[in-house]
Amino acid sequence: MTIEDVVVDVSQDWLQACSVQERFMRGPVRNHCRVDYSASCRQMRALGGDCYDFSWQADGQLAMLVGDASGKGVAAALMMASVQASLRTAAQFTADSLADLFRIVNVQACAWSLADRYATLFYGVLNRAALTLRYVNAGHNPPVVVHRDGSLDWLQPTGAPVGLLPDARWHEAVIHLHPGDLVLAYTDGVIESSSPSGQEWGIDGLLQAAEARRIQSADELVRSILDSMNAFSGGVQTDDATVAVLRSI
Repeated sequence: MTIEDVVVDVSQDWLQACSVQERFMRGPVRNHCRVDYSASCRQMRALGGDCYDFSWQADGQLAMLVGDASGKGVAAALMMASVQASLRTAAQFTADSLADLFRIVNVQACAWSLADRYATLFYGVLNRAALTLRYVNAGHNPPVVVHRDGSLDWLQPTGAPVGLLPDARWHEAVIHLHPGDLVLAYTDGVIESSSPSGQEWGIDGLLQAAEARRIQSADELVRSILDSMNAFSGGVQTDDATVAVLRSI
């Protein structure tokens, strides 16, 4: 095997890895009954540690995931892919208890992750009939629920990031939604985006962008939020940035 052959093989492996990560962040087939949802991830590099996921469960409930692995690049992407796979598998057996679900995923993450590697995660399950969102927030930025009357609720952490503490425990919380309410989840790269003068976009910038396009579809809303962030930063990105929205109808 020549040196040129090795280079070609590595290049192909890299492209396949990028393809695998993209497949992890494809939402399920749309079912527009009482819910609209969308997400997008703008990574700094071809591979990154941010993720989102929407998946229909066997009982018809919709699961929503947004996560951010520590670090950047290949190592962060590998950890997040493993966490996502563990979540999807464990959810088939422990969907009734999100606290148990995260305990199982955490045990696995601690077993194979490096000492300085962890992931923050927000995982919610929407019951479309009851319009309730059960969730666990594992050290992630608090998603915000923008109610139809303009009031806000913050879905604060209910436990530590995954992969840090083998004996960590989480508790499950629940919030009731009304038609028109919007759940907005995001990663650090969104709110920590900076202008050319060094000003941080922050939560205020995110909320203003969301409010300006709130009546749009979920797809349009996600796109406009990230475009607003990009305009604020002058097109300079320093971290992976992910936005996910879920709206009850």
